[in-house]
Amino acid sequence: MTRVLVAGIGNLFFGDDGFGVELARRLAASPPPRARVVDYGIRAVHLAYELLEPLDLLVVADCVSRGGAPGSLYLIEPDGDELAGGATGDAHGMNLPIVFATVRELGGALPPTFVVGCEPETLDLGMGLSAAVAGVLPAAADLVRELIASRP
Repeated sequence: MTRVLVAGIGNLFFGDDGFGVELARRLAASPPPRARVVDYGIRAVHLAYELLEPLDLLVVADCVSRGGAPGSLYLIEPDGDELAGGATGDAHGMNLPIVFATVRELGGALPPTFVVGCEPETLDLGMGLSAAVAGVLPAAADLVRELIASRP
């Protein structure tokens, strides 16, 4: 049986940075087949330890600034350099390269990994997603489901 982890990450106290958290909440209500959906928020160490268990696929939902229009969705397959990491962890934030480096330092191996990202409108202090980002949550959930369904 395929083992898939959908990890929602972000800080819901900074506007659209809560995209991954909210997407995980929605998906957890009706998880995709073969998948476990978890809201990790900013708990980077938690995610690193979870990744020590063998997985067939990791899907990360996160806010991603790439210069597009607010609410633009991206499907990113990080390359080796992006997964390599380095530097030091921060107990108050989530940095995927550092999470991935921690997994390797602890003797783990990373599964095939995809990031479902959304272009933010605002990362200002405050709770709640902007209308542009909230409006694409259904499409983002569909994208995650399609990605998982396309895997053998």
